[in-house]
Amino acid sequence: MSVTVEERGRPNTLDYRVYFKNSEGKYISPFHDIPIYANEAENIFHAVVEVPRWTNAKMEYAYLQMGYIWNYGAIPQTWEDPNHKDSDTGCCGDNDPIDICDIGNKVCSRGEIIKVKVLGTLALIDEGETDWKVIVINTEDPESADFNNIDDVRRLKPGYLEATFDWFKRYKVPDGKPENQFAFNGEFKDRDFAIKTIKDTHEFWKALISKNSSAGELNCTNTGVSDSPFCCSAGDAEAVVKSACAFGAEDPIPSSVDQWFYYEN
Repeated sequence: MSVTVEERGRPNTLDYRVYFKNSEGKYISPFHDIPIYANEAENIFHAVVEVPRWTNAKMEYAYLQMGYIWNYGAIPQTWEDPNHKDSDTGCCGDNDPIDICDIGNKVCSRGEIIKVKVLGTLALIDEGETDWKVIVINTEDPESADFNNIDDVRRLKPGYLEATFDWFKRYKVPDGKPENQFAFNGEFKDRDFAIKTIKDTHEFWKALISKNSSAGELNCTNTGVSDSPFCCSAGDAEAVVKSACAFGAEDPIPSSVDQWFYYEN
């Protein structure tokens, strides 16, 4: 789908924002208004890139201490319900869209919408909450046809899944937090399991956007889900964007980000 982004605020600061516009130039919610499916019959999904590979600036907060080893983002119109205890993990959802790790060769841009093929998933338990990490590949990647399941990643990109597991296990350690835990003893589940998980979280999102599930502090404002009580007019959406700071020069990256951390097993 055709989507453009509009930056507001100053990059490398907490007032920086990225807003999305559809092909008509109207502002939309990347969480609620971008369709989950690019091709439902073939289980091809849309994904919104939040953190391009080799960068570490995350939109909810300034920086992680570790650079990302994939294009990291989320599938729209899916939601990990904090009120639902997952029967496999024994933990409730983390109140976020379901995350993706794109293993394709392209380094994407922040806000880029890509079409992805699902390969498998890792069940991270992050501070007691279920936080699925879905392994995908961009369908435009020249090697996409060679990847159809999680075993193909093991075969064609040896060491990548082990590096992914290790990254998620340790990425909070530089901030003084303990290592993360995993369901299934850290085993990557296959494509069919991952697709079912995505479809389950999509059902949770349907309840969320129709106000049949508690949103808490989550922003459910949208312009495209017409039967949603959170749907707003194009004018209201534009007013939100215009109230944000104008786009300006970026701040220097804090020196605290440029550190190496050595972890002893």
